[in-house]
Amino acid sequence: MTVEVYLLEFGGLMRQSGRSAVFIIHIMQMRRFLPFLNWPRLTLKRFEREFFAGLTVGLLALPQSVAYAGLAGMPLVTGIYATLLPTLVASLFGATPRLAVGPTALTCLLVFGALSGMAEPGSAQWVLLAGWLALLSGAFQMALGALRQGWLMDLVSGPVLMAFTQAAALLIITSQLPALLALDWSSGVLYSWHLPSAVLGVVSLAFILACKRLRPSIPAVFFLLVLTAAAAWLWGWDELGIGVVGPLPAGFPQLALPGNLGVQQLLELVVPALVIALISFMETAASARLDSVQSGERWDRDQDLIGQGAGKLSAALCGAFPVSTSFSRSALNLFAGAQSGWSNVFCCVVVAIVLAVGLPVLAWVPKAVLAAVVVASVLGLFKPQPWKMLWQTSRRDLLVAVTTLVITYLAAPSMYWGICAGLVLSLLIFVYRRLNPRIVELGRHPDHSLRDRQVWELPPLHPHCLVVRPDCSLDYLIAPAFERRMLDFCEGRDDLRAVYIFMTGVNLIDATGLEVLTRLFERFRKQELQIHLVGAKLDVERRMKLLFSRREDIRFHRTEQEALASMQDMPVEEEDEVASPTNGN
Repeated sequence: MTVEVYLLEFGGLMRQSGRSAVFIIHIMQMRRFLPFLNWPRLTLKRFEREFFAGLTVGLLALPQSVAYAGLAGMPLVTGIYATLLPTLVASLFGATPRLAVGPTALTCLLVFGALSGMAEPGSAQWVLLAGWLALLSGAFQMALGALRQGWLMDLVSGPVLMAFTQAAALLIITSQLPALLALDWSSGVLYSWHLPSAVLGVVSLAFILACKRLRPSIPAVFFLLVLTAAAAWLWGWDELGIGVVGPLPAGFPQLALPGNLGVQQLLELVVPALVIALISFMETAASARLDSVQSGERWDRDQDLIGQGAGKLSAALCGAFPVSTSFSRSALNLFAGAQSGWSNVFCCVVVAIVLAVGLPVLAWVPKAVLAAVVVASVLGLFKPQPWKMLWQTSRRDLLVAVTTLVITYLAAPSMYWGICAGLVLSLLIFVYRRLNPRIVELGRHPDHSLRDRQVWELPPLHPHCLVVRPDCSLDYLIAPAFERRMLDFCEGRDDLRAVYIFMTGVNLIDATGLEVLTRLFERFRKQELQIHLVGAKLDVERRMKLLFSRREDIRFHRTEQEALASMQDMPVEEEDEVASPTNGN
């Protein structure tokens, strides 16, 4: 039974005092801004299920968060900070409470790229800048969610996001190879490495991948870290040259806003913060849609924007860095049986216990194992199928994807230029497509439908009629192209008596579109052509009738059959063949 039901029952008890209606209205309003009021009440059975899911996700999140903190250039313990409070806050205020929020590989790489050149990784200034980056990106997301402007996140197309993600995965793997294989680039000898560390890294990577394939529900990463930390402590691997994490500061983070920052540095963080807000929410969207399919509930992206933004703000408060939704941990949460946000509450309990008493174990984790954790997490991002699909279906989108991939990789560490380039190129192609709309002359197909005469090599519907269908809106971008195309159709057609424009594909017409129609119709009147407007949508028809309803040379037809019937009544020469009325497609 949900909190809502209990509140309604309590409201029923208050009817005698006459205050229940106001009380219930206030509660309903609170539910919109406090989604955790919708969580179900914990029963013993639900407690067992939610606790098991939270424990499973927590055991995976701990090693990943430490590894991802290193990827972001942050002190490793801040990865645990970013898995504690932000996970809880995002779950409390998000519309999809089962999402696993915390450090992710892609967001951490964006953090490292944004701050490179501004400070030394791991320094106090670096941590300060990361806090401001979390604050700005969280504020952007909360503002968009509060203003119900989540649609802006749809500006990034699927090919751009796919290419950016794969380029980032390649950069992540490249950055982790020195730690994974203990490569020594500073020695001046290419491909030199510390053999025991390299063997440990490769074996760890193989172990993680094998467990993910065979038994994904087992927290293999956590067990691997515990076993290798124990082995490093027992046999003194650090004395053999195998690098370990080292001591981590114990205790919980102190909550405070990031310190003062100069205006110039703050401005430098604006664009990276926008990109992080955008990309991290794309990660959230992927997991939220999966959750929505399983739960059967409609996804409220604006409320999830608020929740994700609140999670980032809480990360800034505890001295961490921008967080996002982990697809793998969210999927594991669902697979483990989570039904509400209670699983994330228990996940935070597990993380808090480790933060309080378990940090000495993490101090002995080999760095090669942490690198293996990161590499194993991003290998799944490489997928050839999207590239094959783009090659087969849309070469223009393939061009956008390739451009995004190349610029993202070459612009590293300032990877946000890749997604900016992909976004700009996508918008340019979108405008180009709008400027070159599909406007066809119709003919009769053997299957009795109306098709493109040029493509199918069809006879005209009537020898003295031009029958055209614009498959586009007539707005200020498209209307001039429509005018040019109509003049091309009419050129050399001295035998025309009527022009039929099938308006079924026109969803919108603006002032420019009406102006173009006025010019065309005036030209047709001088040529003594009858004009027939067919199947216009209500709003489009209303706008056109305001200008053309009084003209005798313009007729409106509600259906295609009515228009084709009027065409049959038009006299023709004996040798001309008239198409019979058909149903248009």
